[in-house]
Amino acid sequence: MRLSGKTALITGAARGIGCSFAEAYVREGARVAIADIDIVRARQTAAEIGDGAVAVEMDVTRQESIDSAVTQTVEALGRIDILVNNAAIFTAAPIIEINRADYTRAFEINVAGTLFTLQAVAKHMVERGGGGKIINMASQAGRRGEALVGVYCASKAAIISLTQSAGLNLIAHGINVNAIAPGVVDGEHWDGVDAFFAKYENKAPGQKKREVGEAVPYGRMGTAADLTGMAIFLASAEADYVVAQTYNVDGGNWMS
Repeated sequence: MRLSGKTALITGAARGIGCSFAEAYVREGARVAIADIDIVRARQTAAEIGDGAVAVEMDVTRQESIDSAVTQTVEALGRIDILVNNAAIFTAAPIIEINRADYTRAFEINVAGTLFTLQAVAKHMVERGGGGKIINMASQAGRRGEALVGVYCASKAAIISLTQSAGLNLIAHGINVNAIAPGVVDGEHWDGVDAFFAKYENKAPGQKKREVGEAVPYGRMGTAADLTGMAIFLASAEADYVVAQTYNVDGGNWMS
C-alpha cells in the first residue's frame, strides 16, 4: 500500500501500459483517473478496475480538453498527487518519406501533449501545495536514432530533455519529475509497429517482432507488467530524492 491515500491521473490509460499502471496504483492504495480520448473504453477500464478508478475524457492535443480533464479529476478525486504522461503514438518512415502531417501529429501528441498536461497538473500541485510526482513515458528510442524511426525517436528524446528541465524547475515546489524509458514492449500496438517494418524492411508479418524480442539481452520483449514496479516506485515517497531522471526498463537493451 505504498500509494495509500494518493490520487493519480494517467493519460492514455484505457488500454496497454497506462491500464496496467492504473491497476497497479489501485492495488497500492491509490485512486486513479483513467484519462483517454476513447471515453467508452476508458469507462469500461474504470469499471473493470472497480471503485478505485474513474474515467475522464481527454484529448492531449486540445488545451481545453486537458484543462477539463484536470478539473474533472480534481472534482472526482479531490486532488491530483501523481501524474503519468503515457499518451503517445508511434510512426515510422525513411527520412526522405517523412511528411509534415505525420511529424506534426507525433509531436503534438508525444511532446506538446506531455508538456501541456504536465503544466496543467503542475499548476494544480503548486496552488494546492504539498508537492507531487510526475512521471513521463520516454523510450529507448529517445536514447538513440533509428534509421526508420526518426520522428518517433526525436519525440522521445524531447521527453527525456523535457523531464530534465521540468524536474529541475518544479522540485522547488516539491514536485518530482522523472521518466521511464521502456524498451520493446509487447501489446496490441506492436501489430502496427510490425506493419511499419514489414513495409519498409520487406519482412513477413510478425518477423520484426520476433527479431526484436530475440535481441533483448533478457531474452524476450517486455510486457506492461514489467514496467509497473518502476511506475510505483517513482510515484511513492521512496523516490522523494529522485529528480529529473529517466530510468531504462528494457531488459538490458540500453545502458546509460
